[in-house]
Amino acid sequence: MKHPSSQAFFAYWDKQRDGAAAPDRSAIEPDALRSLLGDMFVVSCDAPGYPFRFAGTRLNALLGHDLKGEKLTNQFMLEQRRSIEQVLDIVSGDTVAVVAGILATAPNATPVTLELLLLPFAQRPHTPLSATGLLTPLATRVIGPLTSLRLTSWRTVGQQPRRFPPRKLRKFQVIRGLTVYEGSRGDSA
Repeated sequence: MKHPSSQAFFAYWDKQRDGAAAPDRSAIEPDALRSLLGDMFVVSCDAPGYPFRFAGTRLNALLGHDLKGEKLTNQFMLEQRRSIEQVLDIVSGDTVAVVAGILATAPNATPVTLELLLLPFAQRPHTPLSATGLLTPLATRVIGPLTSLRLTSWRTVGQQPRRFPPRKLRKFQVIRGLTVYEGSRGDSA
């Protein structure tokens, strides 16, 4: 991750998941992320196109309109929509964090590089599946609205927690000068 906001949000998300694949949605406290809220979003993973349930004010300004209810995939160029949908399917289906490189076009036709962080929430019975993330420009000053979003790269982020079952240790008695090894008896030729 290149952007400090992405690094801070991922570190918080990683801490809140506490060894699980993803944190529960209620574990993410907006007060703890106050400085990041303008770039953040929450999307519904149960509806086609991943519609925004929440979009921060800086993100709305960056893309030039209120995003609530809009589909995240529709923010991308038509030929890119299937690709971004596949990445979102991986985030929600496999419960993994993803960071992606995005290229957009500014009103003066200048290309703008952005970083997209996608973080899943833990699945709960009888509740809609959702994911969160943020979209931030890598340049210090960007004048929006940005259009023609294109996915340039993506990768999974961080180690997936692995919980191993407790090891069972077997203690063997050692009789003076004799060591006992557990195993099967093999026939020798």
